[in-house]
Amino acid sequence: MATTPAPHPQAPPKPTWDPRGPVRPLLRPTIRIRLTLLYGGMFLIAGILLLSIMYLFIAQAVSDVAAAQLPFRVVSGEVQATTAWCRLPATPTTEELNDALAICLKHQTDLALDDVLRRSLFALLGLSIIAFAFGYAMAGRVLAPLGRITRTARQVAGSDLARRIELDGPDDELKELADTFDEMLERLERAFTAQQRFVANASHELRTPLAINRTLLEVHLSDPGAPVELQQLGKTLLATNERSEQLVEGLLLLARSDNQIVERKPVDLAEVASRALDQVRTEADAKGVELRGELAPAIVQGNGVLLERIALNLIQNAVRYNIPEGGWADVTTETQHGQAVLVVSNAGPVVPAYEIDNLFEPFRRLRQERTGSDKGVGLGLSIVRSVARAHGGRIIAEPREGGGLVMRVTLPI
Repeated sequence: MATTPAPHPQAPPKPTWDPRGPVRPLLRPTIRIRLTLLYGGMFLIAGILLLSIMYLFIAQAVSDVAAAQLPFRVVSGEVQATTAWCRLPATPTTEELNDALAICLKHQTDLALDDVLRRSLFALLGLSIIAFAFGYAMAGRVLAPLGRITRTARQVAGSDLARRIELDGPDDELKELADTFDEMLERLERAFTAQQRFVANASHELRTPLAINRTLLEVHLSDPGAPVELQQLGKTLLATNERSEQLVEGLLLLARSDNQIVERKPVDLAEVASRALDQVRTEADAKGVELRGELAPAIVQGNGVLLERIALNLIQNAVRYNIPEGGWADVTTETQHGQAVLVVSNAGPVVPAYEIDNLFEPFRRLRQERTGSDKGVGLGLSIVRSVARAHGGRIIAEPREGGGLVMRVTLPI
């Protein structure tokens, strides 16, 4: 009879406490404690000041009442009013006289209380202004480290990964946040440095064998005694090798352009578009596509080579994805609302609006994915979007009613 093996004992749970973690004191000067002490002290001081001022005002009012002339006086055994608001009957009885005197004294007390209330309101207004100003200054002092963290984060967003906060001061939550942010920046810097090294190594390792293959194929094709079948095979392999080189160049450029541009120089989009038009003109003439340009100066700060790749890719796409006969492509550059604008429009097949977003994905083309084509490797618009984002701009694609697309690239000046 087979025996059931005894189950393996479960491993004890791992401790959640890390003995290597920093041991923090129980009474840390945290933000909560500091704010509690600060605002509690402010309320206490304001209360003491208000109580002291009220005491002085009341004491002054009592002293004024005691030193003030009574609203009545006794002359030859008769009580006479000394103020207009204290009215006494002509021949009062004792009870009527006492009631009238009580009314006069109450009215004088009300006047003193009104004076105390008026002075108290002015004192409260002054203390409120002082309290708000002091609270604003203290809040700015407490939140100053957050402003420093925010400024550093913005500088890092500009691809300055070498920046650190290095916040000094008490060991509170803000310093802990700043130290954590510095550790994250250090890891990001190492990751981006490793990525740059990988791109540089991949650029060399991938280009070298492709260049060797191209050279060998060109040497064999230059042999006039080579058989026709071998020459045809060589041309096919050379076209495949050229496509692989384009793919490698596109992937490397896409990897580099995903980062922000650190070194920027003045670049005129009109000059960039003009050079791109000259490079594409031969292909456009071969396909019967008319190139039209209206180039106005538009100076931006960026990388001239990458910006030229934007114009070149857009114009090449405008030429290659065009109508068979009577095709055209318009290229314009201008400045609008403080931004440089590059617009490339063309005639071509009708593009549904729901397929616009797919055109910017790598290896995506209109109604086809990763398919063999002589129009490119499917990275042109992906590179354009990455380069535009690296320069702080964007690209918008809109379908034309009669067919074709309107590509609008906006870059900050």
